Amino acid sequence: MRREQARLRIVAELGYARAAREHGKEGRARVSARRAAGWAVAAFLADHGSPPYRSAIDLLGWLEQNGPAELRQPAARLRQQVTTDHRLPHAEDPLDDAELIVRTLLEPMNSTQ
Repeated sequence: MRREQARLRIVAELGYARAAREHGKEGRARVSARRAAGWAVAAFLADHGSPPYRSAIDLLGWLEQNGPAELRQPAARLRQQVTTDHRLPHAEDPLDDAELIVRTLLEPMNSTQ
């Protein structure tokens, strides 16, 4: 995926996440946040010649294991499942985690365009 195309998809997906939250659809917001973060990881890996991964969960798993230290915990939180009562096992906001990942991984891309 080209850089600009990836950036546009990510921005749109984060917009979907915010809209879902505004409509009380927190699960949908989390899915969109995770998808946007996964696309940011995919764009980062493509830019560095790494092989593609298939899913956002796989991409976030790569980031959790191999990414910059400041992104490992946000990636791990985005991969966590909700509890049986549909709550996250942590207090951090998934949209904030996704936006941190996107911002950190895509800023270097934007500066090289």
